Parts: sequence; C-alpha cells; structure tokens
Amino acid sequence: MSTQTELEIVSPGAFASIQDGGRRGHRRIGVPWAGGLDQRLMRIANALVGRAEDAPVIECFDGGLHVAAQGGAVRLAVAGDAVVEVDGAAGRRQLAPWRSVTIAAGEALRIRKMGEGRIAMVAVAGLDVPRVMGSAATYVRAGLGGADGSGRALAAGMRLALTEADGCGSERVLPQPPAADASPIRLVLGPQADHFSAAALDALVSGDYSVTTEADRMGMRLEGAKLEHSGAADIVSDATVPGSIQVPGAGQPIVLLADAQTAGGYPKIATVITTDLGRLAALRPGQTLRFATVTAAEGAQIARAAEAETRALIAAIRPLPADGIDLVALYTGNLVDGVVHALGAEYRPLY
Repeated sequence: MSTQTELEIVSPGAFASIQDGGRRGHRRIGVPWAGGLDQRLMRIANALVGRAEDAPVIECFDGGLHVAAQGGAVRLAVAGDAVVEVDGAAGRRQLAPWRSVTIAAGEALRIRKMGEGRIAMVAVAGLDVPRVMGSAATYVRAGLGGADGSGRALAAGMRLALTEADGCGSERVLPQPPAADASPIRLVLGPQADHFSAAALDALVSGDYSVTTEADRMGMRLEGAKLEHSGAADIVSDATVPGSIQVPGAGQPIVLLADAQTAGGYPKIATVITTDLGRLAALRPGQTLRFATVTAAEGAQIARAAEAETRALIAAIRPLPADGIDLVALYTGNLVDGVVHALGAEYRPLY
C-alpha cells in the first residue's frame, strides 16, 4: 500500500498562503484578483521545478516558513533573496535560493530570513489544491481558495497532499537572479488627478514616502507630504485596481495591492504600473520610496520590456549537476572581493 506524499507546514512564519496567477474575470461582481504579489517571483519559482508558470505556490514574508516532507521525497524551489536551510540526515546545511532541491521524507526546508525584499515564493512539484472560481489563490477576507478551498492562510500542522511529482527530472538553478532595483516606483496620474491641486501633484513625486505598519496584501498606507484635495475628499464609489493610489481626507496615500476591494469612494490621484507593484509590495514598514510619473504609453512599453526580461531569466534556468554543485557559478563569481595586484593596475599576466 503506497504512502501519500505530503508537505507539512511546520511553521508558516510571518504569513504564508497559497497563491497563483489570480482570480481573474470576476471584479465586476466584487471579487478581487488576489494571486501572488510578485508575479515574476512566482513564475521563476515554478519554472525552477518545471511547472506551469501560474501554478499554485507558497507565498511567504520575512522568513520563518518551515516545511517538511512526509511520506516521500518532495521537490521545491525558492525564488527570492532568502537565506534557506535544509535539515536532513547529514545535519543542517545552507542552500542558495533561486534553485530547486529535493528533500527526502523526514527532511525539512526553512527560510531563515530575507535580504532585499520581504517576499519569497516556494514552488512545490505535485502541489494540487482546489480551484475556486478558477483559481487557488487564497483570499482570506472572503474565504476563497487556499489549501482546501476555504480561504485559510497556511498554519502549523497543515499538510498539503502532493500528486505524482510533475515537472523536470533534475534540479535546476537560475544562474543570474534579477538585480535589486531601487529606482522610483512609476505611476500614471489619474483617474481622478483633477481632484487634487497642482501642489499636491508635485508633492507626490518630489519627496520621500515611508511605508507605515498598516501594510498587508490588501494595500499599504504611506506617510509623507500631505496631498491636498482641490475639492471634496470623497467621490461616488467607482472601480479600483491593484496599483490604485487612493487619498482619503487626511491627505496620506494608500496604495492598493492584490487583495484590495474592487471599488472605493476616495479619489485616486494615480495608479502604480503593474511592472512595479511587486517591488512596492516587497517594501517593509519603515522603508522609504519615491514616485515618478510616466505616461500610459510609456507604462505599456515598460511592461513589454519587463516581460522580455522575465522570459530571458526563465530561459536561462539550467539543470544542476547530479552533485548539486554549480561549477559555472563558482568559476564565474567574484569569490574574493577587494583584492588588487601588488604590481598595480597596469600589470598583465603572460598566461
């Protein structure tokens, strides 16, 4: 009698949930998209284990996620600037992110902490969870999606049943992960920019804003220059999308994210372009950011360039040798920093 292979959630860390490409096509009836906050990370994680790019993954924040294989070996991949550890028969070892790994029954993988950005995506070969309205994305507020379709976030003791491991037959690595980007968050003004004074529009892009502690998958409140309304601080409720920047009467902006409501009654001074939403969502409370305006046409051009970059990253993923050591990365990496030759910069070796 065969044993069911499962992935046990030993600890979900700060917050972990099942997410995918999102619950599209239902905003007209008030159902948010949900889905992964950083779609590029999700796509890379899935590609590392050979799954469809929009397949369900585990999204987690700020480290602490701890999972264990039960009943059989489990292949996982971590995308994000994470410190990863594997506890196995040979003891504890640190594992680089941006690669897949197979852990045997009884072994565990832990994301100890995050570096740049607070989001990591963990793809799991064979993970198959119920779809609700076409998506497995967890939307806690309405009880949709997740591990059992009830909308619950992952919790200690949960076990995720796995089907026959799908995807590639070897462990894989992304040799050159995407570089950190500290450039301003780009936005398109509107749709209610005319509800704000010229001074407010200038203030939005001329100073720093900091992320407050009121930040989650629904959105984040920012603190910075007050954005003065030129008239009433309320409008007749109309549609919102992830990226909408609402400004209540207090004048401090709220940026909506994947789990945000589908309509609202605060005027929207601008909309963050989709390409930059993942970077924005990864900011921690206390971190600062700046905004920069682009036109809608420029935003579309940026989106096309970002998609081409994502496709190039996925195409660059390659199998690891059987021993799991990426010699190409070792040989091409700058393993020792700050070394200079005693004979100076003009020295050239003869060999």
